Amino acid sequence: MFAMIKDYVIRLISIDWLMLLSAVTISLAGLITMSSFAGDNVFFQKQLIWITFSVIVFFTLSMIDFRFLRRTGVITGLFIGSCVVLLSLFVFGSVFKGAQSWFNFGFFAFQPSDPIKIIVILVLAKYFTRRHVEIAHIRHIFVSGMYAFIIFLLVFLQPDFGSAIIIFSVWFGMVLVSGISKKHLLAVFVVGIVSFLLLWFFVFQPYQKQRIVTFIHPLADIHGAGYNAYQSTIAVGSGGLSGKGVGFGTQSKLSFLPEYQTDFIFAAFAEEWGFFGVCLLFILYAVLLCRILKISSRGASNFETLFGLGVVILFLSHGIIHIGMNIGILPVTGTTIPFMSYGGSHLLTEFIALGILSGMSHYGRTVHKEVIAQSDVVLG
Repeated sequence: MFAMIKDYVIRLISIDWLMLLSAVTISLAGLITMSSFAGDNVFFQKQLIWITFSVIVFFTLSMIDFRFLRRTGVITGLFIGSCVVLLSLFVFGSVFKGAQSWFNFGFFAFQPSDPIKIIVILVLAKYFTRRHVEIAHIRHIFVSGMYAFIIFLLVFLQPDFGSAIIIFSVWFGMVLVSGISKKHLLAVFVVGIVSFLLLWFFVFQPYQKQRIVTFIHPLADIHGAGYNAYQSTIAVGSGGLSGKGVGFGTQSKLSFLPEYQTDFIFAAFAEEWGFFGVCLLFILYAVLLCRILKISSRGASNFETLFGLGVVILFLSHGIIHIGMNIGILPVTGTTIPFMSYGGSHLLTEFIALGILSGMSHYGRTVHKEVIAQSDVVLG
């Protein structure tokens, strides 16, 4: 009994509290922004519940030994299960904004493509770990890409283009960090570019080209498809250096800014907090990512290290795409920003990822003797 208590205390002490504090602070920044929206505070109330629940899940996962995830059978089961869940959406899923990507349970809805992103990271981490000796071979680009493409296709057909792009970004990022030959990767992309150019000049019709141009450069049509991006850039620019103050953001307050609680919460935050507030937000994200990288560097094996790097790539992909579409330089794809946007599915997924990392850190390469010593002091 005493040994179990001591092990629990060791795990609790060894949690990376700075990583957790950064994530929670970012979540609270989003919560404060939601509290200033027009109308009732239904977003604020629901998100507060999700934050509380997600933090509890984080602590629970931090107490688990995740070495069982190294087993091929476990990873295979997770991958097959993910495919089954995504396929079931086409039968039992609810349609929201044209995408059949949600399970509606009445009192809450859940988007399975969010936690499945973690499973994609686990699958790729397992694949690249087992083949680290021969990783430079070009076939590993295609084989790993096939695993990711199956999930990508099932998500894309919902259609959820934002999540599909994130899955592709995770695969591409993990291919880069796994050590695959850059020459082989470059050859694959050259083939892709040449194929696109052939389609552009000899296959696509004028109206199809116009749709692609509008998608890539939404501000080219500010009265049509680019309206949301245009309003978002106004919100970001009007914040100035110090912002308009919490509750005084006119773009979100007067409902000019669409989906200000999810897709455009960065713009709403920038309008109220200004350049200095955005810099502080970036510092919090930098601290969070650096702590994840530190945990990854101490991974007990390449599997844990690659998983941590995959989580960093996941968060970076979400953040870059979200901020890019908020300032009008990337297409609007309905992508959330980690820990800040409204929604339980993505928030829970992000804290699950941190919880798994925290659990993995307890059996990392570095033995934390100081943590064991601290636990002895706590237990007397």
